[in-house]
Order: sequence, then structure tokens, then C-alpha cells
Amino acid sequence: MPDSSGPDFGNGAENKKLPYTPDVKAKTDHLYPKVAKFIPEIEWQLHAPYIAAINNLKKEKNAVILAHNYMTPEIFHCVGDFAGDSLQLAKEAERSDADIIVQAGVHFMAETSKILCPEKTVLIPDLRAGCSLASSITGADVRLLKERYPGVPVVTYVNTTADVKAETDICCTSSNAVEIVEHAAKEFGTDTVIMIPDQFLARNVAAMTDIKIVTWAGACEVHERFTAEDIRELREGTPGVIVLAHPECPPEVLAEADFAGSTSGMSNYVKDNQPKNVVLITECSMSDNVALENPKVDFVRPCNLCPHMKRISLPKILRALQTMEHEVLIDADIIEKARRPIERMIALPLKRQSMYNQERPAEVIAVESRGQ
Repeated sequence: MPDSSGPDFGNGAENKKLPYTPDVKAKTDHLYPKVAKFIPEIEWQLHAPYIAAINNLKKEKNAVILAHNYMTPEIFHCVGDFAGDSLQLAKEAERSDADIIVQAGVHFMAETSKILCPEKTVLIPDLRAGCSLASSITGADVRLLKERYPGVPVVTYVNTTADVKAETDICCTSSNAVEIVEHAAKEFGTDTVIMIPDQFLARNVAAMTDIKIVTWAGACEVHERFTAEDIRELREGTPGVIVLAHPECPPEVLAEADFAGSTSGMSNYVKDNQPKNVVLITECSMSDNVALENPKVDFVRPCNLCPHMKRISLPKILRALQTMEHEVLIDADIIEKARRPIERMIALPLKRQSMYNQERPAEVIAVESRGQ
């Protein structure tokens, strides 16, 4: 498990400062317009040498970079070969003919990529890029839950470690969670489902279905900090603003929002509706990346920063490609067990995305987290 201790926002000493040369300028000038709105030219001259070096090494080593929606714009738009949420990225890794996968995201995402393409080399640029949600539960915890609730299916959010997925019946994303929960209950012939580890996602799903949900007291440290009062203050400060919230936020936050959905759901909402003013209640960098793709939309920017995502930087990505560190390794038996619930989810002919609201009380059975 990665160390999820305090943030490291600097580029570190992975590489000496690279010069901004005429050759670098020629290789990166076409990329700058994509990010010019958020990266001043003087700052771009610091990023560009790393971007040029990374893109060169990718070709030499047959590598691709998976850039999560929460990556900063210079990574997301300038070196990322595939962009999206964690499951989208893992699927792209599986389809790619690359030999090397560099995960510009956090550790559980790199594990998911390794699970789906075990024959490939998967690298994480910083082993400390962890996740408060993924670290809230272990495979042993899941085994205890199954003993406590025999015969009840376990639905596990993809934002979890490989050992947790290995104890799971089926995985879900925030996009398909409601349908997956209902499918699991029907398949097992029960009215109750264990949904782990995000307590807020579980509660928000429970408000959309008749299925009783056993929850785990895990949470994303980015989304759990948002409050309903935050949303009301936003509306007072920017009348008419459209509020889009991620379902990892507390239910009272979703109740104040105009729309609640996954990162891809929020991105698609902006693209399809082109609101005059919008705020994304999620991690900071996603707003920047969606804004660059929707120049006619004004984005209100209060957000929360993920310190773990911000451990990933251009110099660290370059170092990963240069040194082939840090490789993500998972025992073959865990890969085999963890792959099944992901494949079960992918194989389902899902008909709808989960669009969350709070129209009725959620029926949940709260379970204390490990150590409480």
C-alpha cells in the first residue's frame, strides 16, 4: 500500500532543471494553445522541456500515459494519451498495444490497470500517491463483512485496492452504481446489498433504489469537505450559477445541486448544455480541464484539492520513464480474483447512467469502519 502521508506539491529532485531550447519550443508550441488560459507563458517555459522529453521517451519505449480527470492541465492535455475516470483509463490501457503504462493518477488506479493488463509494465510516478477512500478498507475487512452478512452480495466501488476487489462480487463506478446494486440484489435474490467503501456514494445510491444498502464508513477527503452551506453561498455570490456535484459528496450537498453525476457525467453535462456559469463540486483540476474544452462557459472555481493526485508531476513522470520506477506488482492469484468483478461489471448491458437526487429517504445500514 502506498504511503498517504502529507502532500508534496514540488517537482522534487527527480531531474535537474531542463533548458527551454529552440528544439523544445518547436516540439511543444502546438500544445501551448490548449493550456494557455491557465498556464502563463513564463510558466510554460518550465513545463515545456519536460513535455518534450516525456513525449520523446513515450515513442522510444512504446509507452502511454493515462491521465485522470484530476491531473493538472499540463499533464492532462500535453502528455496524456488517454484521459478520463479511473475505469475508462484502465479499459484504454487494456486496448492499447503499448508495452508500458504510466498512471498519472493514484495507486489504486495503477492497480486496476495492472489487473486488466497484467502482461504490461505499469508504472506509478510516486508511490505515495494514495487515496483516503481506498485506504479506508482492506480485503480482511471485506471478509468480516461477508461473515456478518452471509449471502449478501458485495458491490465494490472501483476506487479500491486490488485485495478489496479480490473479495468482491461485482464492481461499480459512480456512473453505473444504481443499476449495479439493483442487478446484484436480483442476481442473489436478496433485498440487501453491501456497498463499499464510500459511505456517501452508498447513501446517494440508496436514495435512488428500493434496495437496502449496508455501508462502510469510508470517504473521499476531497468530496467529504463540501457542505450544503458552501452551495448556498455559491448561489448567493453568483446568482444563476449551475451547480454540478459528484456523488462522493454528502447527500445534503447533492440535495442543493442542480445535477449530480460522475466526472464523465459532469463533463458531458457542461458539453451538452453549455451553461453560462457553472461550478463543479469536485477536485480542482477537473474544472480547469473541462473549462479548456468549453471556452464559452464561465467556471466558478471554489474547489478542494486532492494532495495525492498532486504528487504526480511532469518531472516525476519523466523519471518514471527513465528509470522504470515505480512498477506496480500484484500477486497472480489476486489479479485473477480481482479481475472477475471488474469483468462482470463491464459485461453487463447497462442501460443508464446513475443520475442522483434526494427524492426519498435512503435505507442504509451503517457499519463502522476498521479501528472504530
